[in-house]
Amino acid sequence: MSSLTVTTIQANLFWENKTSNLNMLEEKILSIKERTEVIILPEMFSTGFTMNPSAFAEKMDGATIERMRDWSKKKNAIITGSIIIEEEEKYYNRLIWMLPNGTYGFYDKRHLFAFAGENNHYAAGNKRLIASVKGWKINLQICYDLRFPVWARQHPLSAPDRTDAEYDVLIYVANWPERRSGAWKSLLTARAIENQCYVIGVNRVGKDGKDIYHNGDSMIINPLGEIIHHVADKEDVFTTTLNKEALTEVRTKFPFLKDSDEFIIR
Repeated sequence: MSSLTVTTIQANLFWENKTSNLNMLEEKILSIKERTEVIILPEMFSTGFTMNPSAFAEKMDGATIERMRDWSKKKNAIITGSIIIEEEEKYYNRLIWMLPNGTYGFYDKRHLFAFAGENNHYAAGNKRLIASVKGWKINLQICYDLRFPVWARQHPLSAPDRTDAEYDVLIYVANWPERRSGAWKSLLTARAIENQCYVIGVNRVGKDGKDIYHNGDSMIINPLGEIIHHVADKEDVFTTTLNKEALTEVRTKFPFLKDSDEFIIR
């Protein structure tokens, strides 16, 4: 059985300051001493959660993508996190999945946070991205998506006995405020239990430009809902190895996925 080593970076982002954020994150990434295979950054890691996309959006050949490509090559690891992208005269909160060879996949946030007006400034995505690494399948989502369990729900329909899970790890990158931290922690745990997968939530820390405090609460949770790692109220760079054998054991001992509902997301 294979293992997967991941690193989470919980950072205090500089408000709407790309240069400072990219330099700060580069220092953290290049300082990782452990061998790692996936490095996870927060949502809108180059700017913070801004509703001013016209001032900060980039094309897919922009400077931030190039920095991610450089980091990935230097660390020989996948780099992921979301940034603001302009495409066909629309703005997207787009998660980039950058590979060490310079190729990438991406996921556009489906559930836009209308409470803060995100839906007035950004276009929603309509396709999930499930990446593959060393035989691990990884479902990639962004912040507010966490509140919508159907979007993350496993579709174990590919095997005759309905036990073949669609993915093994569920990742959320976020700018989730401290005032709703209870929901963040509860929902991350619920997603791990109901989907019988590892869940990784990577949040920012510190105040943003609207004086909203983020306490981080970045978490790694196992398929039983047990917390592997949790950190709040400080910056943090953490590396751990996920165990595929332990995941398979949980799914074999508790074959709950075979009883799941059939549904189609439109």
